[in-house]
Amino acid sequence: MAAPVTDRVITADEGQWLVMEERSAVGAARRQAQSLAHSAGFSDERVAGVGLAVTELGTNLVKHAQRGLLLMRRVRVDDEVTIEVVAVDRGPGMADLDAALRDGHSTAGTLGVGLGTVERQADRLRAVSEPGVGTVLAATFHGDRQAPPGRSVAGLVRALGSEPTCGDQFAARQEGDRVTLMLCDGSGHGPLAADAAYAAVRAFNDGPTDPPEVVVRRVHTALSGSRGGAVSIADLHYDQGVVRFCGVGNVAGSVSTESTKRMMVSVPGIVGYHLPKVRTFDYELPPDGVVVLHTDGISAKWDLSGRRGLLSRDALLIAATLLRDAAGHRDDAGVLVGRRPAP
Repeated sequence: MAAPVTDRVITADEGQWLVMEERSAVGAARRQAQSLAHSAGFSDERVAGVGLAVTELGTNLVKHAQRGLLLMRRVRVDDEVTIEVVAVDRGPGMADLDAALRDGHSTAGTLGVGLGTVERQADRLRAVSEPGVGTVLAATFHGDRQAPPGRSVAGLVRALGSEPTCGDQFAARQEGDRVTLMLCDGSGHGPLAADAAYAAVRAFNDGPTDPPEVVVRRVHTALSGSRGGAVSIADLHYDQGVVRFCGVGNVAGSVSTESTKRMMVSVPGIVGYHLPKVRTFDYELPPDGVVVLHTDGISAKWDLSGRRGLLSRDALLIAATLLRDAAGHRDDAGVLVGRRPAP
């Protein structure tokens, strides 16, 4: 199998979203987090630190949040593995995040207590909070206590109901200022849809960084005999100020800034079953432009303009906010965000 021709291949485990409503859920989350850290080769000390941070996050969600969810997963950038923990809620929010990160700080009903502990244990902690809307926190843990850079690419998926796996999956790669995104929505939901989506991920990762329409055709071949699915490829060239987009089916793509949101064109069809004539369309990509791909489990009516500078933040915070605010409950949901890489 040929190695990908790329600087950085970015993939992530699907993970599991845990509902944090009862105190017993905190212990389950801690054990799951420690198991993930152990499987990633972390030392016993780091495993304990990850467990402590997750305990604090989970406890805060149970005590103060409304509809709090916690995700834990492994993220791989080439051969490097980190543990990523994402906490989202529709709680009261925090007006002063810096104060909330100070040990012991809390205002009535907020999530402040314990976040100082999370910040000390994590190698990177980022958060966005809107009073009256809710909070998103993302903590990254490296086995060697190395602070990873801010993320220019982040994807999140959530399976429908009690399905064991999600039919929406993503992959990405970064080559300098160039970022390439792929999101697949396997037809239907459940294991067969997930099989198709994971086949798309493998086809994307195992080949070179070809033009988007070439990658779509390669994925089409890989999905032959499966349920097939909808696939979109976005090739972001910030040095040229252009994003090249090729989409088949209902995986939507857009370019957003603080003042604009421009949808990109997908053509009808089913990759792996009925592939129409595919074309790549070019769109302007401003230096501050954020590219978002999402499946039809996410409402297309989302709007992040004016949300306390959210579009200037880490890609994972953007993805988690969209999943919280715009995901429905009748299908799998997947979102993939790409932004300009940090210098």
